[in-house]
Amino acid sequence: MLDINRLQISDTNFWPQMKDLLAWDNVSDDSVQSTVRQILQDVRREGDKALVDYTNKFDRMTAADMSVLSIPTERLQQALAGLPDDQRHALEVSAERVRRYHEKQKMESWSYTEEDGTLLGQQITALDRVGLYVPGGQAAYPSSVLMNAIPAKVAGVKELIMVVPTPDGQVN
Repeated sequence: MLDINRLQISDTNFWPQMKDLLAWDNVSDDSVQSTVRQILQDVRREGDKALVDYTNKFDRMTAADMSVLSIPTERLQQALAGLPDDQRHALEVSAERVRRYHEKQKMESWSYTEEDGTLLGQQITALDRVGLYVPGGQAAYPSSVLMNAIPAKVAGVKELIMVVPTPDGQVN
């Protein structure tokens, strides 16, 4: 039987317990921080070589260089064409709904000039590129792609770079 710890706000120790549950220190220790710092330092210093080395280490691959880690457009098109009709239709409908929703959120730049000549306003500018992390490995999460890539494209981001874990070289 699963033992679930329940908190009740009326308990006198609710807030200390809640603080403990939410504390970053409980899920991250110095070794994690040290490892992350080392990875970032290596990537800054060695660039793609470090990325390939860490991919080989964490995903248990034997990639020789970055070209092996990129999926060519032709392969993406083949995967799309290979989807069963019902799955492709579901993804297309979902993508259209996500796009339509985010188009309504899109903000526009605006400005005005006051009588004394002061220009005031808000400039909305998309980023040039964004990185998308899509959970993966043992399962496929197309919803993560749709919910991250489509809003970025609607906002005007020109380049999207997506990464997904590939344990043992498996991409699902």
